[in-house]
Amino acid sequence: MITADQLKDIKERTEALKQYLSIDEKIIQVEEEQLRTQAPGFWDDAKKAEAQMKKVKELQAWIDGYKNVKSLADEVEVAFEFCMDELITEAELDAAYATALESIETLELKNMLRQEADNMDCVLKINSGAGGTEAQDWAQMLYRMITRWAEKRGFQVKLTDWLDGDGAGIKSATVMISGMNAYGYLKSENGVHRLVRVSPFDANGRRQTSFASIEVMPEFDNVDEVVIREEDIEVTAHRSSGAGGQQINKTDSAIRIVHKPTGIVVGCQTERSQLQNKETAMRMLKSKLMEIKLQERLDTIEDIQGNKTNIEWGAQIRSYVFMPYTLAKDTRTGYETGNIQA
Repeated sequence: MITADQLKDIKERTEALKQYLSIDEKIIQVEEEQLRTQAPGFWDDAKKAEAQMKKVKELQAWIDGYKNVKSLADEVEVAFEFCMDELITEAELDAAYATALESIETLELKNMLRQEADNMDCVLKINSGAGGTEAQDWAQMLYRMITRWAEKRGFQVKLTDWLDGDGAGIKSATVMISGMNAYGYLKSENGVHRLVRVSPFDANGRRQTSFASIEVMPEFDNVDEVVIREEDIEVTAHRSSGAGGQQINKTDSAIRIVHKPTGIVVGCQTERSQLQNKETAMRMLKSKLMEIKLQERLDTIEDIQGNKTNIEWGAQIRSYVFMPYTLAKDTRTGYETGNIQA
């Protein structure tokens, strides 16, 4: 059974969130922003209108998130009194407390994502590394993990590029993930991921170590400000390949762009035409260059030298061990769990 101190902590953290998030101000602001959407000719500029609707939606999400936390915290307070009067069981009180605590921690984490790019959509690319077919299978496992996580959170996931592996899995895949704080939540996945398991591709059942990388970049709204010289890029067209179904347009319209000064490679193959694929790929390239410029605090895009991190042993940010024991460990924070299936 929870204590009076735990109940007090729930109430204090709920009230603190109201202050941190400026909920009263946001309620007024969302009303003002909604009035703008009702103005005559609002949809004449579709791009501007969509940005305004997104702004309203994000403000409302903060308000709804706090209201949910407040409701659950109030339920715990009532449940505590009911439990004292023996109207409900201690187990029911503890369950209400656990639900409220989880919702508070979720909103507190969301509140921490306040850096400039945290609230943006993102482009996420997965590349297989050292380990051959095993690494390509591992890259596809990471692809499934990330996309399922995103869909579970209600984010929109759009596959833009896919390169099949030689025997199984993928050599690379790129997805655009849209949703509130998509980049903020996913930016910590940026880096090399290591897998240790008994390989299903090894007839002798030997344990193998494989590597794959995840690259996450915010999708900036102002990428059109970035100017890339034609002589600095190499554009090639090729036939689309990949997951099949309606996701991939199987024509020669797929585009891959190499930025020569940095070695950055981007691609797109899911749009209807070669021109659309090139436009999407160029936006991805510009976003990547802008991200590097901001991270390295450079004066101009031309100062970027390129990322030379290898996808191999010693560079990993997280290890997933299936054999001889089960452990997922983040090497940056030291956090670990034995529940690798989750």
